[in-house]
Amino acid sequence: MSAARAIRQPAASRADAPLRRDVHLLGELLGETVRARHGPELFALIEEVRALAKLARSDSDAATPKLTAKLSALPARELLPLARAFTLFLNLANIAEQHHQLRLLRRESGGELGVELQALRDGGVDADALHRCASALSIELVLTAHPTEVMRRSLASKFQRIARLLAARDERALPDARRAHLHRELHRAIAEIWATDEIRRRRPTPVDEAKTCLVTVEHSLWEAVPRIAREFDDALLRATGRGLPLESAPLRFGSWMGGDRDGNPNTTPAVTRRVCLLNKLKAARMFFADIDELRRDLSMRECSPALRRESAVGDAAEPYRALLESVLAKLRATAAYYAAQFAADETTAIAPPPPPDIYLRTAQLRAPLRLCYDSLLECGDELIAGGRLTDILRRLDAFGLTLLKLDIRQEAGRHAAALGAITQYLGLGNYADWDEARRMEFLTAELNSKRPLIASTFPRAGDADDDAAEVLQTFRMIAAENPESFGAYVISMASQPSDVLAVELLQKECRVALPLRVVPLFERVDALRGAPACMRRLFEIDWYRARIADHQEVMIGYSDSAKDAGILSAAWGLYQAQAELVEVFAEHGVELTLFHGRGGTVARGGGPASQAIRSQPPGSVGGSMRVTEQGEVVQAKYGLPGMAEDTLRVYLGAALDATLAPPPAPRDEWRAQIAQLSADALEEFQGVVQRRGDFAEYFQQATPLRELGDLKIGSRPARRRRGNDIQGLRAIPWIFAWTQTRLMLPAWLGVGAALGNARARGDLRVLKQMREQWPFFRATLDSIEMVFSKANPNVSALYDARLVGEEFAPLGALLREKYRETLALLLEVSGHRIPLENEPVVRRSVDVRSTYVIPLNLLQAELLSRARGGGAQSGEVGDALLIAINGIAAGMRNSG
Repeated sequence: MSAARAIRQPAASRADAPLRRDVHLLGELLGETVRARHGPELFALIEEVRALAKLARSDSDAATPKLTAKLSALPARELLPLARAFTLFLNLANIAEQHHQLRLLRRESGGELGVELQALRDGGVDADALHRCASALSIELVLTAHPTEVMRRSLASKFQRIARLLAARDERALPDARRAHLHRELHRAIAEIWATDEIRRRRPTPVDEAKTCLVTVEHSLWEAVPRIAREFDDALLRATGRGLPLESAPLRFGSWMGGDRDGNPNTTPAVTRRVCLLNKLKAARMFFADIDELRRDLSMRECSPALRRESAVGDAAEPYRALLESVLAKLRATAAYYAAQFAADETTAIAPPPPPDIYLRTAQLRAPLRLCYDSLLECGDELIAGGRLTDILRRLDAFGLTLLKLDIRQEAGRHAAALGAITQYLGLGNYADWDEARRMEFLTAELNSKRPLIASTFPRAGDADDDAAEVLQTFRMIAAENPESFGAYVISMASQPSDVLAVELLQKECRVALPLRVVPLFERVDALRGAPACMRRLFEIDWYRARIADHQEVMIGYSDSAKDAGILSAAWGLYQAQAELVEVFAEHGVELTLFHGRGGTVARGGGPASQAIRSQPPGSVGGSMRVTEQGEVVQAKYGLPGMAEDTLRVYLGAALDATLAPPPAPRDEWRAQIAQLSADALEEFQGVVQRRGDFAEYFQQATPLRELGDLKIGSRPARRRRGNDIQGLRAIPWIFAWTQTRLMLPAWLGVGAALGNARARGDLRVLKQMREQWPFFRATLDSIEMVFSKANPNVSALYDARLVGEEFAPLGALLREKYRETLALLLEVSGHRIPLENEPVVRRSVDVRSTYVIPLNLLQAELLSRARGGGAQSGEVGDALLIAINGIAAGMRNSG
């Protein structure tokens, strides 16, 4: 497949020449693979479709009908390899682009953190304050599965191999024989991918999703964490005269895979326990490999008296090796125990007691390693102590012996139902039917009571329904599991203080010895508005203040708020909620950690992390934050060690900047303006999505939403409840479906009405001032503008022409008109002629991808038409449809 013609542009800079060469090479190797496997006819078809797509992208009136007619005439057996070819090319282009970003990073000074810290010093932050903040910094990145991810683990590993081969080709003075060898290896890797079935033939389980996540941890984050810690240490030393204390752990990692049971019946207590076992098993094996290497390094004879007193050392000639041999023996036993448990009955939710000769707590492994470190310092071997041993200690603090702390997430109503089963059993009535005042009276009384509310045998058969029993079994599983396996207990759809206290009471009644911290997730607009009052009421309860020890985590949800109110209203609602929470927490003397539930797309809070963090309300970062990283972007941001380092570097620098040099609070005039914009945007968004009787059916017909539910992509259902209403649909498929058709409606609907009304009021001057001077407003508009660079209303019209009934066609035309009006107004405020005018590299990347995404869009419309016309979603049509979904997602770089 010839890619050079598509990627070559007159304005391309010299810096992009290596990228063009890599894309050209990968495209040529893919073309050779296709020719070898399927003959010249398929290759010629691919090239013909690509050429027509290129003309269609340039708005050629004749090209699109020709391309549509061409695809409509093809049999399914030819549509399948066509979809595979374009999808694979887009994935290969992604790899080349990631590698090129790393190439550019390596060419730069590599001191980005140093520049960031020095800028803070130059801005007036004194050395002590900077060192204190950096040493206490706490950023936790929580990796989550994505219900629309389709890439199999085996393919992810092969793509990582291609990235490593591209990196090897960059070596200077590469001998011809070595270059030829790498060329063959690249060709072999692409051939292997082409010969591999990229489709999951069964729906992945939460355990499968956790295994996929561990590929990224093992092959990327494991290397990136100590490297970025060294860079941070060096930068801090240069800026303040003191390095990063060994005890500091600015970066930690969590996961929702296997713990997120909100609307996912596949996440059972037994499944959660298996994922905990999987994480602990992987951690034991990875630390074993690290410490085995360390044992070879530490061949020194001299050691401290403290180390010599260790029973494992005695009079050994090589005391460090003797001590580490005993550590390795214990790690070997630990791994064997967890492997045996993982291979045992998959339905067991409660583990048997562990043997005494294994590591259960991170501190148990850290102690002998720290003893080695201190001994080396005492003996004058500081240089040796700062090598592999320091790296292992940094990894241990970042990952622990459970690798990824698992959050448990459940919807608030499920806890109320479980407590309802208990109160009904006790003859007290149904807790689920009580008002908030009665719930609070009951909860506070029971939390202060010293007697148990229920016996450990509750529920027996007939005492509670299956859902209530599952909730109680989950808490009992938590009580029986290693407490280091878990992070927070997140309550989705939280809105009232009783939602938090209900979880606290359930932990108490299920004998959770070390209760998980309870984190309310405020998602929808009304809940966000009520969040400050909810937390204030909790802080006024003596029992609760003693429980939290003056620190509380609050999660804010970007996905459901945007689905509920539209992007602009949700963004302002989130900003206001954070600002008011900061005030409430300061008033009560409670430390706040905000947990940002961001997705990959703009409509789910996505966008550049640095810009997002720096645009938060003043005081809302405060040296600590948690952020979800959706599965769809984990590969892009963490799939390669270099990319992971750059992502972690951005988080560290931006969090320090937002803490020590936060943006000023917005002016009153700006607040009034954004409040009016929000109200206007909300009115249009809800007027279309919630109040138009034809919207839900149009959405079903115009997008692949129906088919997404039938495809074996994620472990979680697309809906929280049965039915076809928008409210019951999860935010991810809501956005994913619109992204596939390129209309991107959730990321802009309502914005045009808001900006248009402001223009009519004569307020464009104020909006331009807000964009220039208020980071929050600029970040919001820039993110929406980025969406328009990827959107294409003409493609959406083609879907409508093939799939939508005549009675719904006017709505599609109306939405596309609103799209064009919104884009024009957005550009008027930004002063740009085209979206991303000030980001030429990103713009060029988007333009190039479009040539390969358009055929997949038209293919998908054709395949949907065939499937809905009576063709079963199986065999070649179903396979081609799933591959087209994957390819469009790869081309858009974020999907839902």
